[in-house]
Amino acid sequence: MSESPRIRILSVDDHPLLKEGIAAVINNQPDMTIVAQASNGREAVNAFSQHHPDVTLMDLRLPDMSGIEAMSAIRADYPNARIVILTTFCGDVEVQQAMAAGARSYVLKSMPPKELVEVIRQVHAGKKRVPLEVATQIAEHMGGESLTAREIDVLKHVAEGNRNREIAAKLFISEDTVKGHVRHIMEKLSAQDRTQAVAIALRRGIMQL
Repeated sequence: MSESPRIRILSVDDHPLLKEGIAAVINNQPDMTIVAQASNGREAVNAFSQHHPDVTLMDLRLPDMSGIEAMSAIRADYPNARIVILTTFCGDVEVQQAMAAGARSYVLKSMPPKELVEVIRQVHAGKKRVPLEVATQIAEHMGGESLTAREIDVLKHVAEGNRNREIAAKLFISEDTVKGHVRHIMEKLSAQDRTQAVAIALRRGIMQL
């Protein structure tokens, strides 16, 4: 195996300890090596264009942009880029957004190292891989009605502690319209109250605070 060219990997993560851990796991494999590391989306785009890695490990939450935005920027110039989202977040909405944007895999940082390197090998071989834990999240909400952009706006204001009257003033809509949006949000998310609706939306990756 070591006689073949190694799989060249770009690692994108803004946590130094995690970045070092990922590099240690990768460089300990006989068939792969870290060729570059980045701490934000802009660095990731530049590093990709400079090193042309075989596989990129992309964190979902970065300081300057999301991992999905960074991935989209890379794939705009390099549509065949093989990118694996590596994250602590398992919201079904974020998974679907990542896969729709061209991710070859979506894996969790809680995954055992031996499984991570196997995902890298499969992606390098041209396959897509969604682990069971992630696939289960997607299946659980398959066919559910999505929140509209306006409903997400309203929910973000709810999360900030604003009352209906305050939300109406900020969004330049009537208080009755806000009440209607809140009712629809709770129905779509199967939430019992506003607090639970916010918690569900954050867990599923529908919005971030």
